[in-house]
Amino acid sequence: MLWTLLLAVLLLLLLHTQLYVCLRELRSAVPPPANATQRLPGAIIIGVRKGGTRALLEMLNLHPDVEVAKAEVHFFNLDEHYRRGLGWYRAQMPLSLPGQLTVEKTPGYFTAPLAPARVRAMDRDVRLLLIVRDPAERLVSDYTQVLHNRQQRQKPYQPLEELLLHRGRINTSYKALQRSLYHQHFSRWLAHFPRDQIHVVDGEALIRDPFPELQRVERFLELPPRIAPSNFYFNTTKGFYCLLSAGHDKCLDESKGRPHAPLSTTALHMLCRFFREPNRRFFNMVGRSFAWC
Repeated sequence: MLWTLLLAVLLLLLLHTQLYVCLRELRSAVPPPANATQRLPGAIIIGVRKGGTRALLEMLNLHPDVEVAKAEVHFFNLDEHYRRGLGWYRAQMPLSLPGQLTVEKTPGYFTAPLAPARVRAMDRDVRLLLIVRDPAERLVSDYTQVLHNRQQRQKPYQPLEELLLHRGRINTSYKALQRSLYHQHFSRWLAHFPRDQIHVVDGEALIRDPFPELQRVERFLELPPRIAPSNFYFNTTKGFYCLLSAGHDKCLDESKGRPHAPLSTTALHMLCRFFREPNRRFFNMVGRSFAWC
């Protein structure tokens, strides 16, 4: 009896898997509408790295008038891609219908010196989204991702404090620290775009309570309000909000919410003191302040 039951369960699982595969093939076989085409993005999430760009993109993808590029394109920050021209860039975009907004995100754009001028050359009216978080937390998260990638390839990597401190002082040449100097990078974007064309998203607020931040983004992008509180639910296992759409839920992958690499209290205090002046300059640029460090 038990073996018969186990065999029946196994057959059901196999049938379920086969049905799922068939449905996917059917969906992929449906031709796109005749008026669907690939368009250059009308909005770009330019950064910051480890600031919540993937979460913001997935949340925007809930909107029926938005189509998002699934992968980071790195067109404006990598010369080998930029040399391929706008035709190549357009070919990386998803199919969209007239009236829909195409959105691309590559957090490497924010810190790339040539990216602002290149983006403006494409479209001086493109709307830009910058999501920021505490620069000290961002730095540690940045290091943690690199450390994880090195461990996956079984390669050694220095402890965070060895990279961050040099002879008892903050090592200002450390790349992860330079990426957190928001005011330096933001000033380059303001040299090419007016302030009201760049919307700054509070990364901590997006994780803590995503709906109000998405409402502000909808208004900035001049989208009709279609994202609702019912599109979000708090996953107690993961410790952050997941998405609900058309009865299906989606959570960001396991790389999100990864435990941070250790950093001593002394080193963290030094880092926070170092960021006080850069943060003040950034707050003046964006016309608002954040509760960082």
